[in-house]
Amino acid sequence: MGVKKIFLLGVIQMKFGYARVSSESQNLDRQIMALKQDGCECIYKEKISGKNLDRPELKKLLKIIHINDEIVVLDLDRLGRNNNDITSVMNKVREKQATFRVLSLPSFDGVADPNLKALLNNLIIEIYKYQAEAERQKIKERQRQGIEIAKKNGVYTGGTAKYSLNSNNPQGIILAKKMIEMFEQGIGNSEISKLLGISRQTVYYKRKLYKANRTI
Repeated sequence: MGVKKIFLLGVIQMKFGYARVSSESQNLDRQIMALKQDGCECIYKEKISGKNLDRPELKKLLKIIHINDEIVVLDLDRLGRNNNDITSVMNKVREKQATFRVLSLPSFDGVADPNLKALLNNLIIEIYKYQAEAERQKIKERQRQGIEIAKKNGVYTGGTAKYSLNSNNPQGIILAKKMIEMFEQGIGNSEISKLLGISRQTVYYKRKLYKANRTI
């Protein structure tokens, strides 16, 4: 006779963690530590770009979850770069009647009613999701405006940014990777500027770009 699994409303059956960074040079330790401290029994982790949902470990996680399981991430942008991808993942979690929680967002652990707790959690995620998307669009608009001004002044040459993972200059790629590592480690703009010999204004701009797109 098989073992029958009993599902109780609001009772978490299994807590899964998901950790992701965009490149091999980045470190997952901070995310993994936070997920373990939260009690995640199994952590799916990968080093891959968040530009789309074609991520092997995320696919495995979404396939294995069942009713009343919980997926935990440190930050909402670990799921994806844009609003549509994040919404797609959240919908798949809900279809499985599982729940989703972001450690960096406000917690509602003190709410006894599981339905109210889920409602509040989903509401705060939606607010932060659209806020992040709005900031991402603002950065894109500022980039566009900057290019237009440069064109008018006759100084725009096109091509890729000097400090970028897509730079035509190998040194620019190296410095971009170092900046990303330092952002992940929580190092301040002034310190990064001194260590890498890059202007503080450039570091500030790159940090905002990274927060919005998880790449530079």
